[in-house]
Amino acid sequence: MLSGWLLLRYLQEREYRRRPYVAPTRNDWLLHQPDPAATLLHRVALLGDPGAVATDGTDAILKLLANWQQETQAEGTIILLGDNVYPTGLPAPEHTGHAAAEKRLNTLLAALGAFSGRVILLSGNHDWNKGRPDGYEYLLRQEAYVAEHLPTAFYLPPGGTPGPVSVQLAEGLLLIVLNTQWWVQQGARPAHDPKEPFRKLRKLLNENRHQRIVVVGHHPLYSNALHGGKFTAKQHVFPLTTVYKRAYVPLPFVGSLLPLYRKLVGAAEDMAHPRYRKMRRRLLRVLHEYPNLIYAAGHDHNLQYFERSGSHFLVSGAGSKTAFVQKGGQATFVHEHTGFFSLDFYTNGETWLRTLEPDADGQPLAEVFRQRLHPGPVVAAPIITANVLQVSADVR
Repeated sequence: MLSGWLLLRYLQEREYRRRPYVAPTRNDWLLHQPDPAATLLHRVALLGDPGAVATDGTDAILKLLANWQQETQAEGTIILLGDNVYPTGLPAPEHTGHAAAEKRLNTLLAALGAFSGRVILLSGNHDWNKGRPDGYEYLLRQEAYVAEHLPTAFYLPPGGTPGPVSVQLAEGLLLIVLNTQWWVQQGARPAHDPKEPFRKLRKLLNENRHQRIVVVGHHPLYSNALHGGKFTAKQHVFPLTTVYKRAYVPLPFVGSLLPLYRKLVGAAEDMAHPRYRKMRRRLLRVLHEYPNLIYAAGHDHNLQYFERSGSHFLVSGAGSKTAFVQKGGQATFVHEHTGFFSLDFYTNGETWLRTLEPDADGQPLAEVFRQRLHPGPVVAAPIITANVLQVSADVR
């Protein structure tokens, strides 16, 4: 029975993998677009997990980002959502992996340095040496390196603290940054009451109800991918490929125990893990009190958009890698493809989500999805078609 289910799953995945999925209630998205006469207030690029960019000048994502920068000019903000250097952040200078990590980071910082707008970097679990006990040293080393080589950028929250930190991006537009890795990190980290950041976040949100608010962290709160407990049929038969992509050691039946474990118990970076689960529960409790928020994260290597409890939840972790994402469920849009989301804020109060994906030359592909987030999503009957700076004082 299990083998039959795995075969069926495999055939289904072959049919839809790497194709964009749009929920039936939104498959008329091509009919809707921003008013051409509307004035752009600010634009935000959400680029997650860019830590494996090519360093030879051929990287398609960096070329796409350059196009976005040219289109946006100074009226924009680029936010790196963490995992800025794979596989383990920036090791010490004497470490054998330091030179390769430094080269990747230099490539990324050079691309960001060409931008006339604001640049903000977050940290992810890989920047903390994959969450290992000595990860705090790696985080501080990377933060210092960025400060030295790109002093105009902001590495937030500073010093590995949990935050929240607020940044006024434009009039009526507030960014709030959280260091979600702080809650799941093993070993050393800055001392802090784990509940206090949520109290501060609630206060910030309450004081800024008059603004459009974007909250960012590394870890997603909803996900149809690996860290949300979703696995391919292949990973049930070859479970070691979840750790090493070429580890094709067949372990049928027994192999299903690893996906089950990660779905129900979780590795440290999974939603099911007790530390992650507690952080997620507390954060959602606060966010659900304030509708019309946008929460953006990376971590899973794909593009995902969810509408939940009157707010908008993004996973934009396809900055240098891609991985399986399951269609359907609670998702409005998912795609297993490199790229990033752009948030376009207009003076008329509208906010539009755009999905930007590169071809091999870094040129934007035809749009695969867009959605008006503010003042509210466009809702229409389904159409049956083919698959078609001012920074808060504590940062200064």
